[in-house]
Amino acid sequence: MQQQRCPDCGVTMEEVDFRVSGFETPQIVTGESREGLLGRLGVDEHKDLTTVMCPECGLVRHYADFEE
Repeated sequence: MQQQRCPDCGVTMEEVDFRVSGFETPQIVTGESREGLLGRLGVDEHKDLTTVMCPECGLVRHYADFEE
């Protein structure tokens, strides 16, 4: 992932761990069906998130990588 700059402070945001109680890894559901058997069963595609935080103001952003 390329470096992200804070829109408020202009400093480089740092990657941080983001945790959600009860889940292993935060993910988003794209709504696109998976390939193969899981897709035929109606299982949707999931994308992992990268979380970055501004060390100056504390702004947190989540990014999903959609490039293949």
